[in-house]
Amino acid sequence: MGRRDLSIQRRKEIIIAFYEVAKGIGLENTSIDKVAAQMSVSKGLVLHYFKNREELLIGLNEYILEQHLRVMSPHSRTVITSEDQLNNYLEQLFSRKWNSYFDDGVFYSCYAMVYRNRTFKISFKAYLEELHRALFLILSEAQQHKVINIKNIAETTEIIFALVDGAYYYLGMFEESEDLYNQKIALFLNHTKQILGLA
Repeated sequence: MGRRDLSIQRRKEIIIAFYEVAKGIGLENTSIDKVAAQMSVSKGLVLHYFKNREELLIGLNEYILEQHLRVMSPHSRTVITSEDQLNNYLEQLFSRKWNSYFDDGVFYSCYAMVYRNRTFKISFKAYLEELHRALFLILSEAQQHKVINIKNIAETTEIIFALVDGAYYYLGMFEESEDLYNQKIALFLNHTKQILGLA
């Protein structure tokens, strides 16, 4: 393993420690000092890899993307060639699977930072655009295999992405065991399928 690999690995460890501290005490309360304490290393070591907290926040943003792409564009997925496969994918998008990859509290704290930090806003926008691209490719693939027949895939991607993003935020207000939660999931899924001509 070369020096560059070790550097990448160490940066990732610091980002994950930053995330773990933020999960426990909130992103706004998470400092480089607290990250160093979490890792039992010196503050200087953290600053060797990240010049300041803002750089660490950008690293956290990249980590969010990496985690959320597991849901939006799972590497192990099969090519979408049937309606059943597309339905399964859509169900996954509206599931709480996102929550198993990244903490909601930290994620929505990041969302709030978009309005206070221009550099972070640019990074967060790039994260959202990458997720849009992943969804666009999935839908394009379904179109190529004649699973759907949509005139404007880019526009449809925008609508579905907004529906998933908004639904996920709203569904956080309900317990998964509640009947109302499941009714809302069914409603959002049904409308998404209508948009795609599947219902």
